[in-house]
Amino acid sequence: MLEYAKDILPKVSFSRELFRKELAKCISWVGESEINSLKEWCYENFLEIYPDILTKAFAMRAA
Repeated sequence: MLEYAKDILPKVSFSRELFRKELAKCISWVGESEINSLKEWCYENFLEIYPDILTKAFAMRAA
């Protein structure tokens, strides 16, 4: 699932809403062993574009 996220998220990053939805799906699909890798990769690639979306999405996973 991590590889799917790495494939799809850059493709939808042009749209704030679409990125938010796809990120939420990816977070819900990845296993516990992959969540930290996904988070790290997302922050490396999208922090400058969508810091608020990343913060909220990963905070909800932790809750």
